[in-house]
Amino acid sequence: MTQPNRKMLTRLMIGVVLLALVGYIAWSMLRPDALDASIASGNGRIEATEIDIATQLSGRVAEILVDEGDFVEPGQLLARMDTRTLDAQLRQAQAELQRMRNALQTAQAMVAQSESNEASAEAVVHQRQAELTAARKRYERSNTLLQRNVISRQQVDDDRAAMQSAEAALAASRAQVSATQAAIVAARSQVIEAQSAIDAAEAGVARIQADLDDSQLRADRLARVQYRVAEPGEVLAAGGNVLNLIDLTDVYMTFFLPTSQAGRVALGDEVRLILDAVPAYVIPARVSFVASTAQFTPKTVETASEREKLMFRIRARIDPQLLRDHLEQVKTGLPGMAYLKLDADAEWPDFLKQNVLQVNVSS
Repeated sequence: MTQPNRKMLTRLMIGVVLLALVGYIAWSMLRPDALDASIASGNGRIEATEIDIATQLSGRVAEILVDEGDFVEPGQLLARMDTRTLDAQLRQAQAELQRMRNALQTAQAMVAQSESNEASAEAVVHQRQAELTAARKRYERSNTLLQRNVISRQQVDDDRAAMQSAEAALAASRAQVSATQAAIVAARSQVIEAQSAIDAAEAGVARIQADLDDSQLRADRLARVQYRVAEPGEVLAAGGNVLNLIDLTDVYMTFFLPTSQAGRVALGDEVRLILDAVPAYVIPARVSFVASTAQFTPKTVETASEREKLMFRIRARIDPQLLRDHLEQVKTGLPGMAYLKLDADAEWPDFLKQNVLQVNVSS
């Protein structure tokens, strides 16, 4: 190698070394503070609970009132199913209910009429009782006068016949009272039967009304529409999905820690998240789940080095109120890093103390 070529190679090597040194210094100045053993970290993605809005009954989708990406509030109407058949069934059930109510009124009227007949029959019994008493006294007087030969035997026989007729009339009136009492019992049974029929008809109306209410698909929480699974005009089976929602009150990051660190994590421990999309902000969260079984586990674990390969799934949930304050920025699928303190007395590094999002207390 000639002298000029040797000098050029030396200069090139010095330049590469200087460039690597400058790069290392720049990386050292810009990288986050080094983590000590009391701070664990893991990478993960923002996730959220998904909810399927499905039909209770089979039928045709009449209307969908939201689009993908829309935010929805609890109680908001999202879609309607075709309810023409249910509307007809409801009118029929309501007509049947009215018929049962009319039958109840008729039965109640029969009870009142039977009770009135009973009162009349009892009055007749009292009248026949009085007539019998008078006829018996006339007969007794006639019989006494016959013994004195004051009146004829014919008169006595007539008075006896009148007394026996009065006894028969009293017995007939008492039988009439028994008949009216039986009619009252029958009429009251019809009232009970009519009331039972009304209860059944009301239950039928309530069932159809519940089906109509279920045909109005509503949100039960704060969420965002992720997918429109069906479109108006499609016929779905019972339980068919119409929409898929993302629950914006249950957003979390799932990450993994090795056995030595996961064993020191407790539910409720503070976690701080940094997303790749917005690295300037720190998002506070809390541990809401620690897996009871390891992931990525070898089938046979024999040595300590193998046990270090065990990874446990951790879930850090973001405060729902903080999510409400930044609703427009909530997105799932964003990657990032999760940091948590394994020692409660440890201090957060400086890069995890700055620009920490806070809940808006006025909201």
